[in-house]
Amino acid sequence: MSPKGYRSTPGDLSPLTIPGSHWEDLAEMDPEEVCRRSKAEMDPEYGYRLSFLNRQVIVDTANRCLRKPSEDTAQILDDPLLGLVVLVYLRNAVDVTPENRMAAAKELREGHFFTGIHGLDVAGVIEAFGHDPEGFAAAAEALGGTREPHADVSYRLPALPRVPLYYLLWEGDEDFEPSVTVCFDRTIEHHFAADAIWGLVKRVSHALVTGTAIAD
Repeated sequence: MSPKGYRSTPGDLSPLTIPGSHWEDLAEMDPEEVCRRSKAEMDPEYGYRLSFLNRQVIVDTANRCLRKPSEDTAQILDDPLLGLVVLVYLRNAVDVTPENRMAAAKELREGHFFTGIHGLDVAGVIEAFGHDPEGFAAAAEALGGTREPHADVSYRLPALPRVPLYYLLWEGDEDFEPSVTVCFDRTIEHHFAADAIWGLVKRVSHALVTGTAIAD
């Protein structure tokens, strides 16, 4: 995964194509082992199911697409960034439990990556909630977030089954601009390289700004 070509706005989730090799690699893996490592579930019709924030996502391995559950036929989900993040996670996740110890981006082994054009995408979150901590709390809770005792307002968001993210908001006032910091569980680098972490943060920031994990 590479962030090259993306703008910094959370709403810009394209252009992006998912390499066919990602689907091919997943198809060659033992489904029970994939589920054990990632805490996904097998879907008898399509392939896999796993949670993203507070919603279920279906991974249709035969048709190489994501779907969202429905009462009838599961609809195809046109969300290439989420698709790429989910495939990377299913292929690479390891069976480790989050340690519940926060780490800033610069504290990760590849922390040097998150500078310049690769800075974590929080601009839209600041714009939406920098002066609205109550709105930030409501958006985070709608995504399954739980309150944390950090910053002015902070939440732990269940991005993927083994990958929580922490969003810390400092509210702006007449003297200081608002700011948002994203922190990670120490175990995130077991599952993702730096560029995939970048993509995951971009997609979660988009969910916060739009108020939903997956568009209906």
